[in-house]
Amino acid sequence: MEIIVGLFTLVFPGLIFLALFLLGGIKVINQYERGVVLTLGRFSGVREPGLRYVIPIFQKLMRVDVRSTPIDVPKQEVITKDNVTVGVDAVVYFRVIDTPKAVLETTNYVYATSQFAQAALRDVAGNADMDELLSNRDVISQKIKEIVDAETDKWGIDVENVKIQNIELPQDMKRAMAKQAEAERERRSNIINADGEKQAAQTLAEAARILSTTPGAINLRTLNTIERISTEPSQKTMMLFPVELVDALRGHGNK
Repeated sequence: MEIIVGLFTLVFPGLIFLALFLLGGIKVINQYERGVVLTLGRFSGVREPGLRYVIPIFQKLMRVDVRSTPIDVPKQEVITKDNVTVGVDAVVYFRVIDTPKAVLETTNYVYATSQFAQAALRDVAGNADMDELLSNRDVISQKIKEIVDAETDKWGIDVENVKIQNIELPQDMKRAMAKQAEAERERRSNIINADGEKQAAQTLAEAARILSTTPGAINLRTLNTIERISTEPSQKTMMLFPVELVDALRGHGNK
């Protein structure tokens, strides 16, 4: 009996250690992850989501997030094609489509993608004029996306989209553009006023033509005007008679 107890005392700690050792190989991979397994340092497969097992010490599991991931591209000082210094920043959306490449071909695929996006942003923005950079953001963003996507393909990365967020102009350039915009607004206002005066003049000319060709129209218009201005007793009213009416009265008096 004492022998059995002694053996149990010696074996029990080993069993506990073995159980803990085996349980240490149980891994849970989330739905949005994939597991890259290295066996004795060599790539040996990809584990899908769920409960998975790797051999402790001999195998290593590295999780890779396969969701769409946004990374900010910090503001870059860029000299445009027309020698204007601007600050440009952007955001890159990418997704891992080949998990073994993302782990085996680069030490940090997120950092590598960010750095290459910064370089592409400087190159593309530097080859564009300031006006093109301001008015064609989508075109510039598409060019950056194509460059970054082609380079990161060897890392198993798919660049889904690139968006230029802010373009910061120098203060003197902002003031010049503000003056230009103000001058443009004033020019449009003058054109609108001139068009209004032209239309009013055309309307008055048309009204005068109709009155001159219609017998008695001027007299009726005069009486209508006198009626409107005579509603206030305190006002002085000056009556102007048409030449035709005066001539008619003179002719009647001569008779």
